Amino acid sequence: MAIPVIDFSKLDGEERAQTLAQIAHCCEEWGFFQLVNHGIPEELLERVKKVASECYKLEREENFKNSKPVKLLNELVEKKSEDKLENLDWEDVFLLSDDNENEWPTKTHGFKETMKEYRAELKKLAVKVMEVMDENLGLRKGCIKKAFDGAGENETAFFGTKVSHYPPCPHPEKLTGLRAHTDAGGVILLFQDDEVKGLQILKDGEWIDVQPMKNSVVINTGDQIEVLSNGRYKSVWHRVFASADGNRRSIASFYNPSLKATIEPAQEFVEKTEKQVVDPIYPKFVFGDYMAVYTEQKFLPKEPRFQAVKAK
Repeated sequence: MAIPVIDFSKLDGEERAQTLAQIAHCCEEWGFFQLVNHGIPEELLERVKKVASECYKLEREENFKNSKPVKLLNELVEKKSEDKLENLDWEDVFLLSDDNENEWPTKTHGFKETMKEYRAELKKLAVKVMEVMDENLGLRKGCIKKAFDGAGENETAFFGTKVSHYPPCPHPEKLTGLRAHTDAGGVILLFQDDEVKGLQILKDGEWIDVQPMKNSVVINTGDQIEVLSNGRYKSVWHRVFASADGNRRSIASFYNPSLKATIEPAQEFVEKTEKQVVDPIYPKFVFGDYMAVYTEQKFLPKEPRFQAVKAK
C-alpha cells in the first residue's frame, strides 16, 4: 500500500473538483499525501539537496559521530546487551527560522541563499494548501491562516524548517531513527530523500512506508488542523526507522500557529442549527500552552495533551 499522490497543478484546470475531492479524502482518511507538480522549481529543489548534503558532510557529520546516540549505542554493543535504546533518536537535526538566521550554517557555500529561497517558496505552497483545506471544509478563504496568525497586532504564524539526516546505523534493530509521534502544529511540508526510505505512517493499525518520489512534497496535517476541523481531519502517527544503508535526508517545514494564538474548533463545526447541536470535541486553548505540554509528551498518546490544556 502506498500513500496517495496528488497532481497539484490540476487544481487550475478542468479536473479541479475531482482534485479537491482527492485532497479531502487524503486529509480525512490518511493525514498524509504527496504533491507533484506543486510549482516549486526543480532547479531549486536540486540546489536544496546539494547544499543540505554538503552541509551535513562539512558541518554536522563529525559532531554526530560524537553524539549521545552513537556513544550509547557503542556502549550497548560492547556490553553485548540485548537491550534497546528506547528514548533516543538516530537523527542529526537543526532548525531554520526567520528568528535564528544568525545561527544558520555558514561554511557551506550557497546554503543560506538557497534555503531562504526554498523557505519562501514552501511558505507560499503552505498557504495554498491551507486555502484548499478551507474550501474543502466549507470555511471562508484564509480561515486557517487567520487562526494561526492570532488576534494580536504583531502576532504572526511561525514557519520553521527542520533539516535532518539519518546516517547509516550499524545496529538499526536497537533504536529508531525518530520515535513515533504526531506533529504538534498545523501543516507540515516534507521534502524527503529521493532514494533512501525510512518514513512510515500508521494506517488502520499498520505501519506503511511513505515511498520516496523524486522532488515531490509530502504534506501531513498536525494536531492544530485536527482541532480546527473538530476531528474531521486527523493528525497521524508517523516514525522513521533507522537503517544500515544510506544517509537519509529529510527537510520538514512547519506552518504553525503563533504561540499566542487561541486555537479551537472553527465555529462552522459547532454552531447550532435547527436540526442539531454539534458539540466541540476539542477544547479552546493557547497554542503556547499546548506546545509546553507537547514538549514533555511528544512521544506519548495525543489525547491527554488536549485534556491537559483544557485544564489550564
